[in-house]
Parts: sequence; structure tokens; C-alpha cells
Amino acid sequence: MVSGNRAELKDELALVPDKPGVYLFRNQAGTVIYVGKAVSLRNRIRSYFQSKPHHPRIARMLQELARFEYIVTDSEVEALVLECNLIKEYQPKFNINLKDDKSYPYLKVTADEFPRVAITRKLVRDGSRYFGPYPNVKAVRETLDFLRKLFPFRTCRDKNPGPRSRPCLNAQIKKCLAPCTGRVSPETYREMIEQVVLFLEGKTEEVEKRIRAQMQKAVESLNFEQAARLRDQLTAIRQFREQQRVARATGSDEDVLALGSFLDEVCVLVFRVRGGNLVAEEHYFLTETEGVNPGEVLGSFIKQYYHSGREIPRTILVSVPLPEGDLLSQWLSREKGRKVEIRFPRRGRGKELVQLALKNATMYAQQRHAKGVRSREKGKQLVAELQKALDLPHLPRVLECLDISHLAGKETVGSLVRFTEGCPDPSGYRRYRIQEETGGDDYAALQEVIRRRFRRPEGQLLPDLLVVDGGKGQLNAVLGVLSELGLEGIRVVSLAKEEEVVYLPGEKDPLRLPLNHPGLHLLQQARDEAHRFAVSYQRKLREKRLKDSILRQVPGIGKRRQEALLRCFGSLSRIQEASVEELAAVPGMNRKAAFDLYNFFHGDGN
Repeated sequence: MVSGNRAELKDELALVPDKPGVYLFRNQAGTVIYVGKAVSLRNRIRSYFQSKPHHPRIARMLQELARFEYIVTDSEVEALVLECNLIKEYQPKFNINLKDDKSYPYLKVTADEFPRVAITRKLVRDGSRYFGPYPNVKAVRETLDFLRKLFPFRTCRDKNPGPRSRPCLNAQIKKCLAPCTGRVSPETYREMIEQVVLFLEGKTEEVEKRIRAQMQKAVESLNFEQAARLRDQLTAIRQFREQQRVARATGSDEDVLALGSFLDEVCVLVFRVRGGNLVAEEHYFLTETEGVNPGEVLGSFIKQYYHSGREIPRTILVSVPLPEGDLLSQWLSREKGRKVEIRFPRRGRGKELVQLALKNATMYAQQRHAKGVRSREKGKQLVAELQKALDLPHLPRVLECLDISHLAGKETVGSLVRFTEGCPDPSGYRRYRIQEETGGDDYAALQEVIRRRFRRPEGQLLPDLLVVDGGKGQLNAVLGVLSELGLEGIRVVSLAKEEEVVYLPGEKDPLRLPLNHPGLHLLQQARDEAHRFAVSYQRKLREKRLKDSILRQVPGIGKRRQEALLRCFGSLSRIQEASVEELAAVPGMNRKAAFDLYNFFHGDGN
């Protein structure tokens, strides 16, 4: 790690090796603000310190830069993999950021001996196969229900089912092959799962072919009951295929990626083509793309998109040439286990498909920009109406709202949200874990939050209006602390939830605005957002406490092992699903501790 002022940083550049690797920029607080890779770490890092004009985005990053560190790798491909991992780990503010995919549901085919098919919203590199994203939960549930009618895969959550002496109800009604009782071999079960995978890939014709072969075999062996069941499967798949409205594409498995933009909005649209059918369309918006070459932007998207565990096709068509196309192709080929080609088509059907995707990407960018403009215009109108209603001397362009939340006086937290020009401004969101023992005293908690928020007002963006969730008591508690801090100039009001009335400083009676008043709507929106933000933080703390309390009950699991387990598996449920071998492989664990932990959750070991 290299740190210090700008002159010291330049002096240390001579020590940076001329080798491939990854570099990390950190600010004064130690937070990673940028992750990059380079064929030559020395040349790449040195370029940031040359006396030449930088793009404003890079200039802002260099202003925050306090120290840097680097990791040497054996090759540029390894550097690319490490870069992807570190960006996912740190989410640096100056790296191109992929938005809008966090809530999309997927179907997951697990990598167990007897795989399950389940709905998930998280992509984890655990060997599972993911299909989606689907437009909404209803769509993915309908798909899963349809699959369950066709294929009798297990629905139990056990990682390794069995052994059981009696099959479950699903097996008794022919909805499960009952691997827990040993009725089906892993090979036969996986053959069925392969048909599920083919179906999810859009290769329904191949599924039909396999089912017809199985049906013929059942007829020849006089197993007419199984033949009838396979016939019904075949009929259902044919009906499903006829109902699908998909466009014919190039006849192979490929993803089409197009980068579209409109003013400050950048969108990447993905067409997923499987078996010659256009089976899905996704679009994502990117941030921190200002001043970056379009090919680099799309290359950065590819790294984030496929690194998260999505299925990698044989061919990827792109709308702009990629400076790192060959390197990305090598990396994807290594991930997939077979050659992956990245092409910029210049003619034919491939170019037509890319142009269609580009047209749609640009349309989405235009729509998002227009929506943002309308939102900002509406926000300005709300701000103006609020100024009139509260008789404020200035427009409340910057509005901050406070909320306190606790559970029966415990786990008290505070939240602060900021609205700029009437629109939520997440850069100004703050959350506070109340440090003093308040015993459910909202006034004391509010005063602590105010002191922590405004204890160093110099250089801070102060709000034009501060909104408190509560009544006259909460308002007076906040006014008292602001007076102590010498910040009487900040205008403060409180919004009482039940009657939706506004309390003003020095006024005996509250202000009652019409329920349809635009200014009241802005106050309510800020209050509700502050409450949501506080409750989500409280829930996170409660879940962490629950994990801590459960794991600490296991003999041999202390704080370090607990942290290592959660860091490795990510959640308590995945720790519960892990085998003894997987638990023992966690750094700091041993087989005895792993056995005790497995036994704690399952009642027996293996």
C-alpha cells in the first residue's frame, strides 16, 4: 500500500512493478473509491499523475485519492477476474455501476446431487445455473408451477435428501421421484433435470424429442401408465410452444448487447437468443459513464453482467467494438469451459438484430430521461407550494427529514433522508445507531441524531427545511439542540402522523393543510421515506443479532469463526444447508467445529 500527499504518491510510483495486476484507490477514510486493472501497473498508475488535463470525472476521483495499493497477477486475464471480484466486493463510487437488476427474480437449478429448481433474487457463484431475470414475481412463479406440472423434481430444501423410509406426499401423488428414499438414481434424476434446463433455455423441440423417445421406450416395455404420463407432458409442451410469441433470430445461442444513450442517461439492452428464438429482453442503466469510451462502457458492463453467475452463451454480439474484446473472450471462454466469441457484426442478420437492440436501448434512455425531467419539474412545483404553505423566506430546495424507530425501547435507530428539489437524494441519506441508552425516549434519541448530524456544520450542506416525524414535543426537542449548536437559522417543522397536521415553531395550534395539498404530499413522502429507511436499518441489525445469537450457541463457534462463516456463505440459511466438508473448508474452522455446527442444525452428523 502506498499513501501520503500528492508529492509522496508520485515519489512512490517508481516502486510500482511493471507487471499485470489490479490497483485500488482509497480516500482519506480508507474507503475504496476505484478499482482498475492494467497490463502494466506502473504505466497505468503513473498516467493518473501526469501533468495533463483529466476528464472532470477522473479529476474528482484524484481529488479524493489519499492512497493506493495494488495486487500483482500472472496474466491480464487473472487481473480481469480479480478486478471483477473486487468491484463486486467494494462497489467503488467511481467505477461504472450497473443499476436496476437487484430486484429481478431468477429460476435457480442447484448444483446438488439431486438438484432443486427454486426462485431466487441473488446470483451466487456456487455452481448453480440461473435463468432469467423474469419481468416480475408472477411470471417466474407461473413458470415454476408449469415446470412442476411437467417434471417431478423435488421441492424439499434439504441439500442432500434422505434417507427416509417413507416418501413424502408429493411422491405419493407422482409429483416427485422421491430421491430421499433411493427410488431413483442420481443419473436418472439428472436426466430429468437436463430436460428442465433445456426447457428453460428455450429448446423445447429438444425436450419434445427426448420425451418422445422415452414414451416409445415405455410403450415397448408395456409400461402404459408411464407412457400416458409422458404423452400428457408432450401435449403440454407443444401447447406452451404454440402459445409463445417469439421472434426468429440467427438460429444459435447468443446474447445481443447494445449500448444506447440520451443526454445523461446510458442504457444497455440485452436480447437473449436460445435455439434461434428470442426468449428474453432485459435492460439496465449505468452510472459513472461520463467521459468513458462507449466500448469501455460496454466492456465494463459485460464484466459485471457475466461475473454475477449468468449463463454465458457461445456468441455475444455487441453494438460497438470493444477495446478489450479478445481479453473478455478469453475470460468468458475460461468461465464457460468452451470457446466464447464476441463479435461486432457489420452485415447480415446479426447487424439487423444489433440495430434493433440499439433502437430499443436508445428508447429506454430517452424514456428514463423524460421521466426524470417530469419528476424534477413536479418536485420543483411541490417545493414552491410548500414554501407558500409554510410561509418560508426561501424555497426549501434541500429538505431533510428525521425518524426514530425502536422495538419496545430496544435497538433504537435514527434515519435522515434528503430531498433535493422535491426528489429523493440518496447521497444525503444517513442512518444512526443510537449510542446512548434511551429506553424508548424518542426525544433523547432525536437529540442525539441532531447532535451527530450537525456537530461540524462548517463545510456541510445545511438543509433549507428540517422535518421531524412527530408532534410539538419532538419539534421542541430538536429546536433545543439546534439552539445549543448555534443553528437557530435552520427552519424546522414536525409532521404528526395520525392527524397529518404540521407544527411550526412558536405557534400554539398546528397548521392543517388540505389532504390533497401538494406541499403536504411532499412532507408525507419525506416522512414515509425516512420511516422506511429507519425500519430497513433496524431489520438489518435485528437479523445480524439473530445470526450472532444462533451461531454463538454452538460450542467452538466464537466471534472470528462466526464472521468467517457469514463472510463465506453470506446468510444463515446457506450455513444451515452446507455439508460438514463445506463448513470445515471455511478459514479458521476445523472438522470438529464443522461437525458440531452441522449437528446443531440437523440433529446428526455425517
